[in-house]
Amino acid sequence: MKVLALTRYAALGASSRLRFHQYFPALEAAGIHVEARHLFDDGYVKRLYSGRGRSPGALLHAYSARLVDALNAARFDRLWLEKELFPGLPALCERVLAGLGVPILVDFDDAVFHSYDRHPNAIYRRLMGRKIDVVMRASRLVVAGSPYLAERAQMAGARRVESLPTVIDLQRYPAEAAPTNTEIPTIGWIGSPSTVQYLEGLRAPLNALRRERNFRLVVIGARLPWVAEIGGECLPWSEDTELQALRQIDIGVMPLPDDPWERGKCGYKLIQYMACSRPVVASPVGANLSIVQPGDNGFLAADSSQWQEALGALIDDAALRRRIGASGRAKVEAQYCVQRTAPRLIGWMQELGSR
Repeated sequence: MKVLALTRYAALGASSRLRFHQYFPALEAAGIHVEARHLFDDGYVKRLYSGRGRSPGALLHAYSARLVDALNAARFDRLWLEKELFPGLPALCERVLAGLGVPILVDFDDAVFHSYDRHPNAIYRRLMGRKIDVVMRASRLVVAGSPYLAERAQMAGARRVESLPTVIDLQRYPAEAAPTNTEIPTIGWIGSPSTVQYLEGLRAPLNALRRERNFRLVVIGARLPWVAEIGGECLPWSEDTELQALRQIDIGVMPLPDDPWERGKCGYKLIQYMACSRPVVASPVGANLSIVQPGDNGFLAADSSQWQEALGALIDDAALRRRIGASGRAKVEAQYCVQRTAPRLIGWMQELGSR
């Protein structure tokens, strides 16, 4: 079987790396050959993260190359698409390919439909608000990373909807017991410059905790000025050093506002913390509700007082951190690793039907 994978990003983009690239070896071993083409290269991602914005020339080149890739899709047995072919443009190409009988499997790990149906421009909303619904209906299969995304696909009238969380590879995250002799526990967060804004919700509870307890704060992958004010540290992210940085923390956090875009989040950073046998504290939003079992592998915190209570309990009790961390690791091994999810994806690819 020959599959054309049209991803949003190259390997530096987390969504493309985790929901596409890390599955390529398993697919190849199952006799499914994947040719991958990205829309935006690593240089584009670096520009975005550095705040330099988009280059019009680079966008034109990317869209021109994507059009060529779309025209070649009929040469393959399957089209494996990340979100949409052309962000910001109507779903014309997706409809044409579906009309030609190309079996499309489309993957979503974010609520990209809200970029259209909640756009601030009313005319744009009217013209493009249902664009992603059209993509979902044109596809033979919609793969959703969270319950919120799966629900939207069903409401859009997708022919088939399957759930696939964003997961880790156990070979990259070998089992390791949580630290047992940490005198100053470390609270940690991992993410990108585009999502570090969510940490602002923890500023008040962390400052309150700082007056009562001794702890460190580590932010991986982004910078916030106030982190240094409470004795914290911001670390750069790279794929090579990611695991080493994660192992510096004792408690992983994932704060989110309860807003439409955030309800589509897949909770990947929680999976990373749990894979390292670290307890987690998260907002009760989106996929977090299905990942975190309160008191077992972490805690859910809806407001500042609940964040203080949960973090305080974990800071004070190393045995509690070890117990909850071990439970989280067990859940990752059972549900949230590519070793468990790859066979499901392979099966769906094989079941998708021919042209």
